[in-house]
Amino acid sequence: MSFDYMKVLPEPAEVKKTCPLPEKLVEVKAERDREIQKIFTGESDKFLLIIGPCSADNEEAVVDYTTRLARVAEQVKDKIVIIPRVYTNKPRTTGIGYKGMLHQPDPEKKPDLYAGIEAIRKMHIHIFEQTGFTTSDEMLYPENHPYLDDVLSYVAVGARSVENQQHRLVSSGVGIPVGMKNPTSGDFTVMLNSIVAAQAKQMFIYRGWEVQTEGNPYAHAILRGAVNKHGQTMPNYHYEDLIRLYEMYSRLELANPAVIVDCNHSNSGKKYLEQIRIAKEILNSTRHSKEVRSMVKGLMIESYIESGAQKIGEGIYGKSITDPCLGWDESERLIYGIADVL
Repeated sequence: MSFDYMKVLPEPAEVKKTCPLPEKLVEVKAERDREIQKIFTGESDKFLLIIGPCSADNEEAVVDYTTRLARVAEQVKDKIVIIPRVYTNKPRTTGIGYKGMLHQPDPEKKPDLYAGIEAIRKMHIHIFEQTGFTTSDEMLYPENHPYLDDVLSYVAVGARSVENQQHRLVSSGVGIPVGMKNPTSGDFTVMLNSIVAAQAKQMFIYRGWEVQTEGNPYAHAILRGAVNKHGQTMPNYHYEDLIRLYEMYSRLELANPAVIVDCNHSNSGKKYLEQIRIAKEILNSTRHSKEVRSMVKGLMIESYIESGAQKIGEGIYGKSITDPCLGWDESERLIYGIADVL
């Protein structure tokens, strides 16, 4: 074998002991989880908005961004529940490049996963303490979920992970809403199969244990667009796509049929300003059809302080170093605009 075993990483219990979630926030987390879960069960007609940077690359800027977001959230709380995107793992199609704060707490320095585990936990907790937001992250590495399971209220399984057995089985036991993205091919059946697996009781090996789960009734779909064999993007946020998903859901015995529509990635062709138009079109579709309205629980938006993207090392505060994002001014207007039409 060619593995170089460099250092033993700490167990989740050890990390939680050295960086605990303050006791006063435990019930706050439970109450916020209940509020979010009621949206998926249909007990609440509030709209979810999962919004934030493509990658959470810098704690100071991300806390600044989420603090601004909290002020807006207070103004729209009767209609919208906001969950900040605090994505600390960045999937790379080729496996090369910046892989997120978990790998590199400082994007301009060498990877350090030990420091990364501590850094991402501290950041999620600092955001919770300062804004009242529990957060969302991508479950890129299922075995790492226990490092953050007491602070996250939402996780997403990416387009390249959704066919993976471990992602599906671990999703069945996390106890919070898990969004399953359609694969890059765009195949809805693959996405729905992953939801079936995540909602079912499962038994499997996890972190050296034989474990069993009760199934996750909050597992649901995320539409993020697709890519064809020529490398061209194929959006799937249109009314016809939503009706098709509704009909496919109807043929399955699944709890809480639901979808979050990702307004960026292959739906926008990574043209970040298109997210504004796409969000408006999806809201129009929900007004056109009660079936679509019952299924569409919210949107996913990539947004940061400064619009666009930069290369690592350029040093522009609050500007994405991965995919381009909406800037704060556009994001604030979009949130208020969504609230106005709900």
